[in-house]
Amino acid sequence: MKAYVLNEAGAAENLLLREIEMPEIKADEVLIETKAISINPVDVKVRLMDEAITMILGTEDRPVILGWDIAGIVVAVGEAVSGFEVGDKVFGMINFPGQGKAYAEYVASPASHIAVMPENVTFDEAAATTLAALTALQVLQPRVKKGDRVLIHAGSGGVGHFAIQIAKGLGAYVIATSSAKNRDFILSLGADEHIDYREQKFEEVLSDIDFVLDGMGGEVLENSLKVVKEGGRIVTLPTHQFSEDLQLEAGQRKVELEFVLVQSSGVDMNTLKSMLEADELKPHVSKIFPFEDMAGAHLQIESGRTVGKVIVKL
Repeated sequence: MKAYVLNEAGAAENLLLREIEMPEIKADEVLIETKAISINPVDVKVRLMDEAITMILGTEDRPVILGWDIAGIVVAVGEAVSGFEVGDKVFGMINFPGQGKAYAEYVASPASHIAVMPENVTFDEAAATTLAALTALQVLQPRVKKGDRVLIHAGSGGVGHFAIQIAKGLGAYVIATSSAKNRDFILSLGADEHIDYREQKFEEVLSDIDFVLDGMGGEVLENSLKVVKEGGRIVTLPTHQFSEDLQLEAGQRKVELEFVLVQSSGVDMNTLKSMLEADELKPHVSKIFPFEDMAGAHLQIESGRTVGKVIVKL
C-alpha cells in the first residue's frame, strides 16, 4: 500500500509517498480502507519539530507515519472485536496522542477509537468531524452549562467552528472572534456575537465571561484573563506551560487555567455521530486535496487562514 513517511522533521516536502507493507491488525483492532483524511494544525506542528514527533507520537524511531483522522471502510475485523463488520463505513481519531499512522491507504485502528458513520454525511464530512470536533466536545461538555457566557477564539477554524455549535447546543451564550470576512460564517453557526479581532480588542469590550476556549495562546491567553469573571475558567489548547505571572494572576482572580489535550474515544465519536444525525453539528470542509498532494494540504493549514477543515481525499 501507499503511505506518507517522514524521515526527519521539516518542510512539507519531507512527507514522502512510498510503497510500504500493509498493517497487521491485533485482536481488538479493525483494518480500514481509507477514503478521507483530515489535516490539523497539530499535524503541521509535529511535521515541523522533531521534539513534537517524539512527544506526540511517543517514539524515537524514524521514519514515522503521521495522521490520526480518517473515514473509510472496514475491510478486516480482529477476533475480539464486536460492533463492527466488514463493509461498515467508519470514522474516528486513531491513537491520539500516539501513532495513528493515518496518512496511508489502509489504517489499523483500535475498535474503541471509531464509530459507524452516520448515513447523512460523506466520507469527507465524517473525516472532518474527528480531532477538531472531539477537542471541542471534550473541552466544552464537562465544563459549560446552560446560560454560561462563552468566548471562543478563532471561531472560524477547525476547533472553533465545532465549538460554537456545541456550546450553543449546551445552552450557552456564545461570543466568537474571527476576521471580518468570516463574520457571517460565525453567525451562521449560531454565535450570538462576533468580534473582529483586527478592529476590536475583545478585552476592552467584554466582561463577565464564564468560560474561554483559547486556541491561540500568547497575548490572547493573557488578555482572556481580563474578561473572565471570578470563578470562571479558561481552557487553552496551544500550550501546557504557563508563566509564573500568568498563574499568579489567574490565582488572584480565582480563574481556573487549564490545558487540555484531546484523547481518542469511541464513546465520544458516537456522541458526535448522534449530533451529526440530528443535524446539531455541521462540519465545514473548505478545501479538499488529492492524496498525491499531501504537501499542499499541509501548506494550506500552515497558512493559518483555513476556514473549517482541510481534507485529503483518496
